[in-house]
Amino acid sequence: MPLLENGRIVADDWVHVPDDAPCPADGAVIVSFARVEEALARPGAAPVGVRLNPDTDVVTLNTVLPRLGLVNVDFPGFRDGRAFTQARALREHLHFTKEIRATGHALPDQYEFMLRCGITTVEIAENADPSVWEKAHTRFTVAYQPSVLNEKSQGFGLRRFLDA
Repeated sequence: MPLLENGRIVADDWVHVPDDAPCPADGAVIVSFARVEEALARPGAAPVGVRLNPDTDVVTLNTVLPRLGLVNVDFPGFRDGRAFTQARALREHLHFTKEIRATGHALPDQYEFMLRCGITTVEIAENADPSVWEKAHTRFTVAYQPSVLNEKSQGFGLRRFLDA
């Protein structure tokens, strides 16, 4: 699937490893939460990412989070916003600074909100038009809600200018 970062398609160096497949000895892998210790025990320093279910409490990652290069949050349906909460908690409460990736049924209209919650990359459908996602990224220039992004406030601090 194409990977979107800041409204543009980028290369994806990560490999999703299903639960029923062996974990490769090297290379950047994304595994389920149940297999994260197995992936971290691989020899070498290959990056490890974890795939979270929407009902997983991100605090359970506290012990392994410093060793992870990516956390994958999932949108099982466009109405399910738990991935927004997970991403925000990872950034604000657990101070995770590396990549947070969104997968699943996300809509371009949700893209700016994803970025404001701390999601850095989004896997989009093969048949999706990247230009629609890019337009969604640049559509708004001012927001009222605080975010995890470093935005400069205007006036009494309620409005924030967004970087495109």
